[in-house]
Amino acid sequence: MARLSRSSGSRLLYTLCATPSSPAAASSFPLHGPQSTLASLLLLGGHCRRFSSGNVARTKEVNDPWWKESMQRLRNIGISAHIDSGKTTLTERVLFYTGRIHEIHEVRGRDGVGAKMDSMDLEREKGITIQSAATYCTWNDYQVNIIDTPGHVDFTIEVERALRVLDGAILVLCSVGGVQSQSITVDRQMRRYEVPRVAFINKLDRMGADPWKVLNQARSKLRHHSAAVQVPIGLEEEFQGLVDLVKMKAYYFRGSNGEKVVSEEIPNNMEDFVAEKRRELIEVVSEVDDKLAEAFLSDEPISSIDLEEAIRRATVARKFVPVFMGSAFKNKGVQPLLDGVLSYLPCPTEVSNYALDQNNKEEKVALSGTPDGPLVALAFKLEEGRFGQLTYLRIYEGVIRKGEFIINVNTGKKLKIPRLVRMHSNEMEDIQEAHAGQIVAVFGVDCASGDTFTDGSVRYTMTSMNVPEPVMSLAVSPVSKDSGGQFSKALNRFQKEDPTFRVGLDPESGQTIISGMGELHLDIYVERIRREYKVDATVGKPRVNFRETVTQHAEFDYLHKKQTGGQGQYGRVCGYIEPLPAGSTVKFEFENMIVGQVIPSGFIPAIEKGFKEAANAGSLIGHPVENIRVCLTDGASHAVDSSELAFKLAAIYAFRQCYSAAKPVILEPIMLVELKVPTEFQGTVAGDINKRKGVIVGNDQDGDDSVITAHVPLNNMFGYSTALRSMTQGKGEFTMEYKEHLPVSQDVQMQLVNSHKASKGAE
Repeated sequence: MARLSRSSGSRLLYTLCATPSSPAAASSFPLHGPQSTLASLLLLGGHCRRFSSGNVARTKEVNDPWWKESMQRLRNIGISAHIDSGKTTLTERVLFYTGRIHEIHEVRGRDGVGAKMDSMDLEREKGITIQSAATYCTWNDYQVNIIDTPGHVDFTIEVERALRVLDGAILVLCSVGGVQSQSITVDRQMRRYEVPRVAFINKLDRMGADPWKVLNQARSKLRHHSAAVQVPIGLEEEFQGLVDLVKMKAYYFRGSNGEKVVSEEIPNNMEDFVAEKRRELIEVVSEVDDKLAEAFLSDEPISSIDLEEAIRRATVARKFVPVFMGSAFKNKGVQPLLDGVLSYLPCPTEVSNYALDQNNKEEKVALSGTPDGPLVALAFKLEEGRFGQLTYLRIYEGVIRKGEFIINVNTGKKLKIPRLVRMHSNEMEDIQEAHAGQIVAVFGVDCASGDTFTDGSVRYTMTSMNVPEPVMSLAVSPVSKDSGGQFSKALNRFQKEDPTFRVGLDPESGQTIISGMGELHLDIYVERIRREYKVDATVGKPRVNFRETVTQHAEFDYLHKKQTGGQGQYGRVCGYIEPLPAGSTVKFEFENMIVGQVIPSGFIPAIEKGFKEAANAGSLIGHPVENIRVCLTDGASHAVDSSELAFKLAAIYAFRQCYSAAKPVILEPIMLVELKVPTEFQGTVAGDINKRKGVIVGNDQDGDDSVITAHVPLNNMFGYSTALRSMTQGKGEFTMEYKEHLPVSQDVQMQLVNSHKASKGAE
């Protein structure tokens, strides 16, 4: 049972006594942090009651389930932003203030240590986050699970899968750079997974910092219904602290690492500005919260508790984005942001999650999100650790225990959990069990990213995350023949870990082709193969899959006659080749139009096989010939010397004989490219598409962006992601997919034929 008592100095003391329904140990602690704003409201166990002076109210029903309190005190959050906005720096400060780490290290690892969440050597060298990393910490008796995600567009899958399993997010914006291209992309991902969020305008200590400009950009570019819940005291070098518009207090951050938060009265010279910003905050929130609107319209005084409750309701409902401010690097504003996470972002039971029932035609089922239901957990990320495959799980319902059996719904396999851990970047802590709402990792469980696990009582699968198609490919091969085993081991592991990384074999060139989200993405993997598997790989431009075809009717009449000692070879084939009609579903057609038995029917399959084999490599550039029809009209055979081999060779030579007469052309793969660029760069981008021999087929407007659709030859699209970024200051994005093969222009055909002859001559 919980009770409230007043201690001396009118300080509220919350005492929690253990009861049979609550395993919590008896403890007594003053309300502080986010609870201090609830001086007359205790939000716990889902029951909100007001207290009048001297009153004591029951806030916890005796029959509340054991897990209710721990679920209310749990937050799963992700930190996402454009590259270099300060996500990892912010996470480092959060870990320091919550006592998870005992000293602060900088992102680029200049001190030889590097940020805790960037555990990979490559991350520390380049100063960028490559893999999302999970950790957990405790703040004011709340457990907070945090995932720090990359900002670079090439690692977008890391952001996708983190947001898929989180209940809330912090969108970090740079006070100088403002809303940048990747801010727009991660915000779009947050909308896709319906994640409530708070915004944090970082780097207020930098030259040119302007949080109000950034707030207006968030409203216009991200369509955020947002308002500031804090006002900075000074900016740039003068940045000293923050005024909280909800509690109407000024906060200063003292101590060598800003660990002492000192609360003071609002400076006199800021009172008018603060009053104006608070009125703006109340106005914006009351537009989406009826209860606050009522009080605002009837001119009632609005207490800090009323305002905090309204902001929480609107944020959880994704109708409002509260904006916090600070400088993570200068250790200012991080603790109030943590308080805001507890106050405004939802706990696991306040978020709706759905599964698909495989026993009932994939019908949508709402999950309770509590430990009482059957186990439902999603494997959202895989990593190859020192002890085998590490699988990150988000538990949506039920309880998972070490040593118990679970079922992989996607494969039907029954698996035992040998080891269950909680992650702290690359460190782990063994635990015996975990319940709904938590993010844990298991060892020794073979599965793929996106698999769902249950206890066997239900066959639910979670909806999978959005996996974008790879846009770029490279040919790779190990330098030394001996390292082939390690090379393929590395590629298999990376494919399992990263759904956007694909590996294939080009049947024509025999090259191993790796595909991914961009040049940096593939460069990082080649570098990881070198570092983690000690395999040097050569990287080349992959061969574009050209094709050849014929454009007109051409006849053949070929006699293959070879006399050696013993049985000779004899076979004559007559007929013609022609292009297949447009829209034909087959790429090669063979028709036997011979009347009578001039060629015995047993040899016809060998003739067809010969023509097919010849069509595998056209004589222009050695690529397969498509859309061709071969008709056999006449021929001759010999009673002794004719054989399958003789007729097969006759067909191959007949094809080569008439091929040039059929006016062959080279076909190249044409890609359907969709670009989204800010309108001011539209002309430059369109001009570049024309230079690449692309044809623009559509141009639409989407808010401040232009959406251009074009058909561009794949051969002209290499290095395009880098070119597009430089043309659009990093704000443009594009998707590319195969559309069709079309003939190349005469000059390109000459170029390709000449380079093919030159390479043949060199061999």
